Amino acid sequence: MSEKNGGESFHMTPGEFRRWGREVIDWIADYQETIERYPVLSEVKPNEIRDALPKKPPARGESFATILEDVKRVVLPGITHWQSPNFFAYFPANASGPSILGDLLSAGLGVQGMLWATSPACTELETLVLDWLTEMLALPERFLSTGSGGGVIQDTASSATLCALLSGRERATGFSVNEDGCTGRLVAYASNQAHSSVEKAAKIAGLGRRNLRLIEVDENFAMRPDDLDARIQEDIDAGLVPCFVCATVGTTSSNAMDPLRDIGQVAAKYGVWFHVDAAMSGTAALCEEYRYIHDGLELADSYCFNPHKWMFTNFDCDCFYVADRAALIQTLSILPEYLRNEATKTGAVIDYRDWHVPLGRRFRALKLWFVIRHYGVEGLSHHVRRHVALAQEFASWVSESGDFDLAAPVPLNLVCFRHRGGDEFNEALMNRLNSSGKLFLTHTKLDGKLTLRFCVGQTMTDRTHVSRAWDLIREEGARHLSG
Repeated sequence: MSEKNGGESFHMTPGEFRRWGREVIDWIADYQETIERYPVLSEVKPNEIRDALPKKPPARGESFATILEDVKRVVLPGITHWQSPNFFAYFPANASGPSILGDLLSAGLGVQGMLWATSPACTELETLVLDWLTEMLALPERFLSTGSGGGVIQDTASSATLCALLSGRERATGFSVNEDGCTGRLVAYASNQAHSSVEKAAKIAGLGRRNLRLIEVDENFAMRPDDLDARIQEDIDAGLVPCFVCATVGTTSSNAMDPLRDIGQVAAKYGVWFHVDAAMSGTAALCEEYRYIHDGLELADSYCFNPHKWMFTNFDCDCFYVADRAALIQTLSILPEYLRNEATKTGAVIDYRDWHVPLGRRFRALKLWFVIRHYGVEGLSHHVRRHVALAQEFASWVSESGDFDLAAPVPLNLVCFRHRGGDEFNEALMNRLNSSGKLFLTHTKLDGKLTLRFCVGQTMTDRTHVSRAWDLIREEGARHLSG
């Protein structure tokens, strides 16, 4: 501990920070090099981590060496290793060296970027990076900040969906709900394969679960525009007010691609806010050959995708775009006296506090900026193509096997498949594979049948890991069948 005025200051000194900072960086680098030694899925039991730690906080500060030792001894066994190349569950939450370092720098600067005035670089770098991404993904020009639209970094796609729904709610009612509250007449729409965040947004926004219409899907699990059209008309005839439609580019269950152009035309027909959620799959548009997934996106009022899923930018980082930022700002802006300042009065700056639910915001743009500058478009596209190719190869092995079937189309990097042994067999197979520690899979239900999901997207996953996983799946399936 450093001394100050004859007593302890309790702060970590700059010298101590340098020493332990190097230790932590070395620890992270060692972890990345040895991550395959750990079981992918944590093997601890409920409350095991808590029970291994003291019940009371320390009265006096402990050494940083002791703290790091407890990370190794107690915390690490309770980690499910999302950065393992053998992690094939959910959707990826991949990271990279430049992203980690960018996040470290953000933490070191300690910026609270609620207003342009509270750190101009925080705002202006974010605006620039979001504009860069419109070009990198070939997004519609209406999402550029140089026009009437623009982008902002949210924490997750869930927050983006909520902000889009709130904007649609306000636009549909002439911004009256902000003053008077919901009347129960507002209605929102998404497919029955849409992410659970849409339902949560409907609850938070005051529409209620009953006023969220889940639209039927086709044989490829994509939303049916004709069903959407019919449901909207029914609600209008019943005196209700449609305000929001959410389409998905890459559903969580099966990576299904909703037909954006047809859905957008239906939304435009009724004047309904059209939001597109491309949480993981949007990153694929870095590659020209996959940009078909965004066909019709120019009809959207808002759009989001997550660099923290498949663009090597560690959690949390969602890029949310609007075609008309004025509607978003009018929906969310509140200006108490203590936030008034000269820069805001000029109207020449962006205050991102008006673009999302929280007032405070971290300097998230730094890590995304670091990633884009380190990899370049060429490097990022290379890894997306590599992951898609590996997933397609895995899908071909499934198709050619005599025991497994594909359960859905495989447009990108998610393979949905099942063993012919039935639901109980597939669930037991998944549990046995996951308990082995050698890989981690998750499941969904498609057409009412339990289906295994295999997603390729971790930073260091290569063909060896995918091939080894397939061998394990086949071997465990055969063992379970014979046993």
